Formats: sequence, C-alpha cells, structure tokens
Amino acid sequence: MTLSDIGHAEAAEVIESLRKGIPPRRYVSSYTSGTEGFLNKVRAYHLEGSSTRGKIRFVSGSWGSGKTHFLRLLREQAFDAGYLVSTVELNADSTPFNKFEQVFFDIVRNITSPEMYREGQMDFAAPFGEVLRRTLLGAPTCGDDAVSHDRLTELKDRLFAAEDIDIDLRRAVSQFWETYLPEGGDRATLENARGRLLQWFAGEGTIGMYRPLGIQKIVSRANARLMLQSLSRFITHIGYRGLVILFDEAEMSYSTMRKSNLKQAHNNLLHLINSIDESDGLFLIYATTPDFYIDERHGITIYGALAQRIGKPDDRPPRPLDRIWNLDFVQTAMEDYLNAASRIRQIYLAADSTVSVPGDGELREYVKKLVEAHPEFSRVSTWRVVITGTVELLDASAQGERLPAADKLHEDIMDKLRNL
Repeated sequence: MTLSDIGHAEAAEVIESLRKGIPPRRYVSSYTSGTEGFLNKVRAYHLEGSSTRGKIRFVSGSWGSGKTHFLRLLREQAFDAGYLVSTVELNADSTPFNKFEQVFFDIVRNITSPEMYREGQMDFAAPFGEVLRRTLLGAPTCGDDAVSHDRLTELKDRLFAAEDIDIDLRRAVSQFWETYLPEGGDRATLENARGRLLQWFAGEGTIGMYRPLGIQKIVSRANARLMLQSLSRFITHIGYRGLVILFDEAEMSYSTMRKSNLKQAHNNLLHLINSIDESDGLFLIYATTPDFYIDERHGITIYGALAQRIGKPDDRPPRPLDRIWNLDFVQTAMEDYLNAASRIRQIYLAADSTVSVPGDGELREYVKKLVEAHPEFSRVSTWRVVITGTVELLDASAQGERLPAADKLHEDIMDKLRNL
C-alpha cells in the first residue's frame, strides 16, 4: 500500500485516526518509514515462496515498541500477496490460548479478505460468511443474489473432491452456499439459516442442530487445532494463497492464568509448532512481550519442550529467517522520523488540498527538534510523539494558529498520550 493508492476519503480516514491518537485501520504503510526493507524480505521469504507448508514466527517487543503497528504493516503485505488475514487479540478473559476452540472462533470471526480491505468493507458482522458469499457469487457487495444450480454444482463437486479438508467443514460450507439458490426461501429464513451455519464454526449449539444438515460433529477443544488446518486448506482451495493469523497477546496476559490453564495454553502452542508443517497455506505470527520468553513463573521457560522449540530473542536487529523478530532492537534513524512526517504531510494535503500547511523542509526541521526533545528512555515511544506531533502541527497551521515551540509541543503531546 503506497501513497499513490490513497484517495481523498482514505487520506481523511488516516488523518482522523492519527488525530485521535489511534492507529488507522488501513494504509499504515503509507506513512511508515524505516521498516520497508525488512518487510519486503519477510514477504519474499514467507509469503511469496513456492512452498505451501505452514510457518510460525514470534514477535518480541516491550510496551510501546510498536508490535501492533508492525502487525498492521505485515497485514498489508499479506493482503498484497493474496492472503486472507485474521488478527486475534489474546487475553486471559475473552480469548485465552488454553481454550483453543475459542481462539478458532475468533480467527474465523476476524477474517478479512484483500478485496474487503481495499474496499473499506471491514465491519461485516460475519466476515467469513462474506468470504464464502463472494467465492460463490463473485460479487463485491451484499444483496439478494442468487446462484445458478450449475455454478453451485461445479463448486460443490470441487469442494467434496478435496479430501484433505475436514468433511464436516465441507458440509457446512456446502449448506451455506445452498442458501443462495433461487428457491432458497424468504430473506429472513435465509439469513437465519446462514447465521446458524456460521455458528457451527464457533462451536455453538448442539450436534442435534446440525445433524439434519448432514454434519456429524461440532468444533470443540478436541478438534479445534485440526479444524484450523482444514480451514487453511479450504482457503487455498478457494483461490487465496493461504491464511495469515496475527496473534497479538495482551501484555502479561498469561501471568493471570491459573497453572493448569497456563499449562494447556503452552501445550496448544507446542502442538501448533509441531504440526505447522502440515498446515498448508498457514502463516502464524505470535506477538508478545519479552517476559513471555524469560519470566521464570509464567514464561515458556517453565515448559522445557516449548522453550527449546522457540528459544529466546536475539539482542540484535531482526532477520526474516529468525524464529523470533525482536522489535526492541529495530534501529530507527532520524531520517526515518523525518520521512514519516513528510508522508503524513502528503496524506494531510490529499485529505484537503485547500489548507495551508508548513513546507516540507520547515516541517522536517520542526520534527527534528521534537525528536531531540524526547527522552531516550521514555515509556512513550518516539514514534508516537512524531506521529502525534506532526498531525498537531499540521492542524495548527491549517487553522491559522501560530506554531508553538518544540519543547512546549512536546509537553502537550506527552500529556495527551498519557491520557489515551
């Protein structure tokens, strides 16, 4: 995703998010600087290779190191390479890794396609249902579309010939597609039928609900990991390169787990690592804090087999083939901050070309002073100060206000960021 991809509406969306101190949902690469080389190599090694075998990588980064931002950059690379992407926020309460059936449901619930991303259609209540609908109909929007019997028969024949995909997953997809036949029924009946079939992926309901549809089991703790393999194979079956899953773990979430739950979470992760080669088209990224690797009470050090398979972050800048990408050692030059400010200025003008803003050279000189005013070991990252400060400078200029001194703006920014 580049600046040339951004229109007026997309530019306004990016600037409004940055103005609120919230990372935009799309186009984060349009203003990011300094990580392009690493991400291009990640894409070449892991997203565009000829092998379809599954892979897993870990991301380590302290609070404020930019893990979530990095995952959004990686998501854009995955979309560009033709993958479906699911971002799952892991925490001990709503999505604990010890309950992998819940994790599986959240994977399905958060799936987005490249087409949906480019169109800004990221708010579907059931996005996987939209993926299935588009596969069947080839249509970009929801509606009362109907499919021909010939088209449905063609897709079902291909699907049921794919014996490496779980049979009940194939049955659920087939039944979902059948709701788009012209004689399917009234809209309310069809929506209810589709919703019930999508519930199957969530492990909701009883097997008695699904047996009339030919489905013989539901997603459960016992089969959720295997079901994920089938889901990934199905995604390659319908024409995508595969499925990228971005696990973003809440800081220290595992430290609140009971011992038995933590053991199960570690077991699930070990099983995923051990079976990843068999998960065609699957690329897992697990982002967490350094404590995950070294904490003696809750980290993977208490589980020898898992610690041996993963290891510890290296104290150097990350390389694409590393098992763990250590963001705490990403080297950022002053020029990267200044380039990001220049790009935000371009996006700002794309959102509203009528406003008066500082010239690029003036803006870069101001941002340089802002970086120099920021303490080296502050808990608030320099990146957040630069991004927030750049937007505030552009806003002040656009409204005809006098620009404050850099140290005064730095104080205001720190107060704002601490309260977010």
